[in-house]
Amino acid sequence: MITTPGGLNLKHVALSLFALLLAAPVAAAQQRAASQQNIDGIVAVVGTRAILWSEVMEVIGQDRAQGKQLPDDSAGANAYARGILNNLIDEEVLLQRAAGDTSITVADADVNQTVDRQMQQIRSQFPSDQEFLRQLRSAGFGTQDEYRKWVTDQARRAELQRRVVQKFQQEGKMVRVAVSDEEVNEAYERAKATFPKRPPAVTFRQLVIPTTASKQALDRARAKADSLLVEIRAGADFEQVAKRSSQDSASKEQGGDLGWNRRNELVPEFEQMMFALAPGQISPVVFTQYGFHIIRVDRAKPAEVRARHILIKPEYVGDDTVRARARADSALQLWRSGTSLDTLVKRYHDRDEAEGSLEPFPKEQLPQSYRDAIGARPKGDFVGPFAIADKNRGVPKFVVLQLTDVIEAGDYTVEEVRDRMRESLSQERSFRRLIDQLKRETYVRTHPIEPFLAKGP
Repeated sequence: MITTPGGLNLKHVALSLFALLLAAPVAAAQQRAASQQNIDGIVAVVGTRAILWSEVMEVIGQDRAQGKQLPDDSAGANAYARGILNNLIDEEVLLQRAAGDTSITVADADVNQTVDRQMQQIRSQFPSDQEFLRQLRSAGFGTQDEYRKWVTDQARRAELQRRVVQKFQQEGKMVRVAVSDEEVNEAYERAKATFPKRPPAVTFRQLVIPTTASKQALDRARAKADSLLVEIRAGADFEQVAKRSSQDSASKEQGGDLGWNRRNELVPEFEQMMFALAPGQISPVVFTQYGFHIIRVDRAKPAEVRARHILIKPEYVGDDTVRARARADSALQLWRSGTSLDTLVKRYHDRDEAEGSLEPFPKEQLPQSYRDAIGARPKGDFVGPFAIADKNRGVPKFVVLQLTDVIEAGDYTVEEVRDRMRESLSQERSFRRLIDQLKRETYVRTHPIEPFLAKGP
């Protein structure tokens, strides 16, 4: 199987490993039965390796096991089998290229992790170990270990092919191929019957209004942070103070360690101070939307800093939540009356949250709170305020939004899939150009397959 780093799946190699493995017992049985009926023989030679007709039959068995409709006319069967053979040749060309490149290796640990997961998934399809083993034996595998060895071989081959393609891509040897609108339209017409149905979706713009603490709570938190800073500057161990007093649950037990961070990864006020400190230096108290911080830089590189911090959060009470909902109501009224969203964002919006979406969100992928609030409302409606969780503060946030589009379930239009199809076609053609070049550099000879087809499956 070959999957390019960009997600390209070719005809035969597009079969997921999971689907391939689920089909394997049936496919193997069919292939063995076919081998008994047909005389095996060489149908192609790639480099020094022969590809046998039984290998083509094994893929045909896999396709049957997965419910694929196979051609029942001689011309269609010939083209179908020839396509499978061409894909096997492509795979072998890549595998031989991997074998000749010492920089391309696949560690046993990488393969074993994949195989363990696949074996567990496959075993779960059977009610008992006895039934699983019975199915394996009917497919010609004597034991689970024998089957695992086959699965491991398939996984290793797939990973080798993926890494070869990835290396060529990284080296710039997969030249991007332009695809016209007309070509996308033609590909859409050919493939649209196979597309899944488009789920119901919505596009919206939103404001998320956080719950903020009272002035009294902020003053108390600031006083606590100031007292800890005095303690640290008097000689207290920063890490021990963080473990004792910090309210950042993610870093507290590590003595406030935040790891390495680059610019634009943290909130601006915190980041500005962190990058201004020299290693070993302690910051003054810094206020952000999360509370009050004391920062110490441990190490610094030109583009990143490793730092620790102590966080003291203000205490939130019920009145703070009531006040936040009232602010959300006010924001909604201003928005309804014509105030621009940009103005409202600057005044109300929580910087931790996205302001809206230019892409449709499938309804089933929205959080339950959004699904409940949006319901069956039409395009253009304002929705909210409704509460969502604020994991950083431990209190609710309130959302108001406007539905800019409501898309019902149905068939995807060409405009909805144009960009993705263009990218897929471009990658496929880039890959095809690469494979054709590799085949010109490799001895490849094919033999007639009609004598085998004439014997029937």
